[in-house]
Amino acid sequence: MSALNLDDFAHLIERPDGGARRDAEERRQRLAVPPGALGRLDELGEWLAAAQQQVPVRPIERPRAVLFAGDHGVAALDVSGRPAGTAQKLVRDVLDGASPAAVLARRAGVPVRVVDIAVDCDPAELPEDVTRHRVRRGSGRIDIEDALTAEEAERAFRAGMAVADEEADAGTDLVALGDLSVGGTTPASTLIAALCGTDASVVTGRGGAGIDDLAWMRKCAAIRDALRRARPVLGDQLELLAATGGADLAAITGFLLQSAVRRTPVILDGVVSAACALVAQRVAFRAPDWWLAGQVSGEPAQSKALDRIALNPLLDHGVTAGEGTGSLLALPLVQAAAALAADLPVRD
Repeated sequence: MSALNLDDFAHLIERPDGGARRDAEERRQRLAVPPGALGRLDELGEWLAAAQQQVPVRPIERPRAVLFAGDHGVAALDVSGRPAGTAQKLVRDVLDGASPAAVLARRAGVPVRVVDIAVDCDPAELPEDVTRHRVRRGSGRIDIEDALTAEEAERAFRAGMAVADEEADAGTDLVALGDLSVGGTTPASTLIAALCGTDASVVTGRGGAGIDDLAWMRKCAAIRDALRRARPVLGDQLELLAATGGADLAAITGFLLQSAVRRTPVILDGVVSAACALVAQRVAFRAPDWWLAGQVSGEPAQSKALDRIALNPLLDHGVTAGEGTGSLLALPLVQAAAALAADLPVRD
């Protein structure tokens, strides 16, 4: 396996087609619907035209929900609303159609792909197509040890890249991204605090499952301890993911960057995907042009990351479930924008 050079992404990732965006803006002026009447849907249609390099845009016909799964050792400190080591249940609920994301995807006719990167269970307990990219069982306790070895971080990052290539090759035209993690908001908040140069208390939220005040204080302390280990490696994003991220976060970062290389638009979900997007932006500054923020998750760290990336969430309905629900809720809005941009007639 050749050495992974993250600097290559800065050269490989191009911006969406500015000429197509201008053509889409010009076409919008000629629609029978008055300018501004469709609000942000106009902006989304123009963004899709630039991503597709086509005017009028193609309708979104082959979307896919991609959910990366993993356990985090820091959950053993009772910083999560779920027991440590229970990401397997989240995975099983999705596969059984019993999670909010699974229900939303089923109703919308969107296939769901679950990628086990670091679930803490025997791989034989899950389907082979779910576990084939697994790097390890769980990630290390980031307040006292590295989440991953350098080799594991690269394997996870490459696994995410491979999934992005598989989706692009399969014709996926929009990805609704998500994570199935237990303890994942703690490393995500650590990464965001480290990259934004802020204190743990500013980014510590209560997670999708909700935690009480004592758990919040434990989580804040864990993030503060992890930050001491993150700051010395801020100059190397792969080292940062190894030190205070996790296998699923490394994979999502690789997925986001390679999706941008392959010109595949992605809708981000909550704080975990926002943290990975922030890391990916440090690798390739043009990459965020290929992403949308699905919804406000209620996590302060997500708001900080999206502000730094300059992404404005499409929705704010107070939904904190995570697990891909935010990106899936935003997906019909993006599909509607594509359909309107594609099908509304222009004035003669």
